Amino acid sequence: MPDFWPSCGYRLLRKGADGRLHVTDDYLRLYYLRPELAPLAEAQAAERALHASLMDAPRREVTGAEIEAITDADARENYRVMLHFRARLLDAPTLEAFYASLFQGDIAVPPDFIHHTVQVILRGVLDGTTDGLEARAAELFFRQQRVRIQDGAIMAADDETVQVHAETGGLGNVGRLLREGRMSTPTAELDVLETESAGRYFERDERYDTVLQLNAGRPGCAALCRVLERWMAHFHGVRTTVTPVREIPDEDWIWHVGLDAEATAVLNEVYSGAEVEEERMRRIVGLFRVDFRDPIVLRPEIAGSPVFLGLAITPDSTLRMKPQNLLMNLPLASRS
Repeated sequence: MPDFWPSCGYRLLRKGADGRLHVTDDYLRLYYLRPELAPLAEAQAAERALHASLMDAPRREVTGAEIEAITDADARENYRVMLHFRARLLDAPTLEAFYASLFQGDIAVPPDFIHHTVQVILRGVLDGTTDGLEARAAELFFRQQRVRIQDGAIMAADDETVQVHAETGGLGNVGRLLREGRMSTPTAELDVLETESAGRYFERDERYDTVLQLNAGRPGCAALCRVLERWMAHFHGVRTTVTPVREIPDEDWIWHVGLDAEATAVLNEVYSGAEVEEERMRRIVGLFRVDFRDPIVLRPEIAGSPVFLGLAITPDSTLRMKPQNLLMNLPLASRS
């Protein structure tokens, strides 16, 4: 089976019989080796000693005096942030419980740490998959996308990768030097991942350089539906069928969940009867119907009805999914 996203640290975690992930010392060490904490060449003795001790004993208590002994102000703050993150991480019984707890109060964890947590959880959810389209669709959960709509085709590419290609023409530092010297560089087209080429994803899984077509009826959209089903099953233990729809019928529209801030705002306004500008409506790039195979899992007033999901882009054509919305906003009976 393909072992994709190896640098996320999934293999450093312990997986329970229920599929939940448990933090290990090696997983904590992965964070201590991040650029924010790994000592620079000019780091002083106190910072080096603290880092070495944490690599040796990742769960050891750190005193305020040890932090204050670090002369670099940025390094001191980075340690405070990391130790706060570590405390919340170790207080939770599983990585999934930690992630869910972040949205039950003030979120005081760096966004990069949250996105990384989503990636690791998804790596466990998708463990064993041989479908590169599913892995690529899962990237929407934790990496911002740049969406281009051309001739009706809705194409999602990794936002960071798009920016790099814009700067370098896909030629790295050489391309950047050519651009700075005002010399022409060849344009680099990102590959659209299709059923036939899905297996190639695992040859480039951490390059984030493939494009996913999100139109209903396309393999990329179908893969996203499957990942949405698996995400809800993993966190809620519910069996669902997610299908793309072109519009939400009024007679079925009882509950909706926006998968991002833009979709949430638009769907809320339409549902309340407000007039929404056509330009904003065009930003909706995905509508999905969720049918729960066991209606008893829903609140009694919702049971038997579908839930609709929306996906939208911002005015600058970016898409930032909020997968936590599927943790907090579904009308499940257990949350009534």
